[in-house]
Amino acid sequence: MSDEPVQENIIQEEKPASFSVFYACMRCGTRVSQSELTRLPEIKCICGFRVFTKVRPPIVKTVKAF
Repeated sequence: MSDEPVQENIIQEEKPASFSVFYACMRCGTRVSQSELTRLPEIKCICGFRVFTKVRPPIVKTVKAF
């Protein structure tokens, strides 16, 4: 046995779904997460359209006025 430290493979975990960013296709409305888009070789929807919009979260933030 050697006294050298053993390196372990560390796998990065993806962010939970509540913190991930979603995009929607302008033509067909298919929702895609940001992690799925980064895995693809080109940014393109399954319908062939290349324009996406960022989906806003359903939570409405209220700010008190001073």
